[in-house]
Amino acid sequence: MIELEGVPELIDPVMVAAFEGWNDAGDAASTAVAHLDREWKGEVFAALDAEDYYDFQVNRPTVWMDGGTRKITWPTTRLSVVRVGGDKPRDLVLIRGIEPSMRWRSYCNEILGFAHELGVEMVVILGALLGDTPHTRPVPVSGVTSDPDLARTMDLEETRYEGPTGIVGILQEACTHAGVPAVSLWAAVPHYVSQPPNPKATLALLNRLEDLLGMRIPLGELPEDARAWQLGVDQLAAEDSEVAEYVQTLEEARDTAELPEASGEAIAREFERYLRRRDIGGPGQAPGGHATESGDVPYLRDTSSGRTRPPKPPRPEKGRPKEGDGGTTPEDPPPAGPDEDSSDG
Repeated sequence: MIELEGVPELIDPVMVAAFEGWNDAGDAASTAVAHLDREWKGEVFAALDAEDYYDFQVNRPTVWMDGGTRKITWPTTRLSVVRVGGDKPRDLVLIRGIEPSMRWRSYCNEILGFAHELGVEMVVILGALLGDTPHTRPVPVSGVTSDPDLARTMDLEETRYEGPTGIVGILQEACTHAGVPAVSLWAAVPHYVSQPPNPKATLALLNRLEDLLGMRIPLGELPEDARAWQLGVDQLAAEDSEVAEYVQTLEEARDTAELPEASGEAIAREFERYLRRRDIGGPGQAPGGHATESGDVPYLRDTSSGRTRPPKPPRPEKGRPKEGDGGTTPEDPPPAGPDEDSSDG
């Protein structure tokens, strides 16, 4: 029995979850939830018992000094609550943790227990996978669900994936069997520049979450970080003719595949987002913040501009990305990102 103390009655709560590990290419999904938690000053109200779900030889605890006292931080999953203001305030229950090493069914049941106690109306799980997509184009983000009614009403894809899955797929199916509406949003990260962080993919996930929930998310410096990231990859790719040629091949494939959809629905979504930000933004906007964790040194410093850039991308392999690195699924993801046969759940 889960007993929650100190948590106020929530308004139209939606649970948003992301998990580090196999389903988190470029740390794009976990960074997105961390950004929400930071921007809206989330308050942690619960944490799952690390002993129950983690192999500490795989995900090791860390020791740190608090003044003169040594402390240990254990790998776990934490839950926090943030309130989104505006004309129609609502609450988000944020889940951020590491993909568990064991007892996945119990893990999902515990999360669903929290969802039930808090009156959560829908669960949105963020994920990212490596794909054959160029860094120079908008990041493809696919929304999938196992619920045919939800797919129809929210303009999502009904998943048809078969094969190995991660905790994202398991939690989505657990929600479906428990009668809790669940959606997975997947961002495709270029496999040839897979090192975290990837602020462009994080930004794409947050934009899609905005559209899904009909709310405004303060982005802080994330758009500028995304532009700096792309500029850095542009510069590094230009130094290697083989990488530049490979990127051009991906661009041509992507542009050809998306030519029929270059206008219409995609443009309408962008215009709606622009109107939402114009109407809701202004003096009440939350303060900005970086979408990377403090203490990390994820970029190489570009001293000429004062901005940062990512590490040099590895030499791309002709063909497809390898399985098991940063969230890649063994099936071949299409150039435009995960579809109903390439999503993890």
